Amino acid sequence: MHCQTGSWGSYVQTTRTTVGDPLERIERLASENAVVIFSISSCCMCHAIKRLFCGMGVNPTVYELDQDPRGKDMEKALMRLLGSSPALPVVFIGGKLVGTMDRVMASHINGTLVPLLKQAGALWL
Repeated sequence: MHCQTGSWGSYVQTTRTTVGDPLERIERLASENAVVIFSISSCCMCHAIKRLFCGMGVNPTVYELDQDPRGKDMEKALMRLLGSSPALPVVFIGGKLVGTMDRVMASHINGTLVPLLKQAGALWL
């Protein structure tokens, strides 16, 4: 990952139009990589969370829902999962839901984020 060039890690094109439950799809995608961010490319909070992980030396897999034909359905499923709105960005670490920006930042501030990242194999320091 080269943060200086604006790359956030692994961007995954989610253009396959497989039929299925959006929540099942989210769970499957979240479990495939150590750190997964569901994002919208024009969202400032999404940008900030990607910068946080980049600055820590983590290469998250980023799913830009505004570039996915089924992104709106996935966004609604994330809102149901979290029980809140707005739902983005949403972060999964080690296949487990961490939450939105406020939860990630709280974990970072209270010192629990780095151990989570180490446990998931996303950070080796």
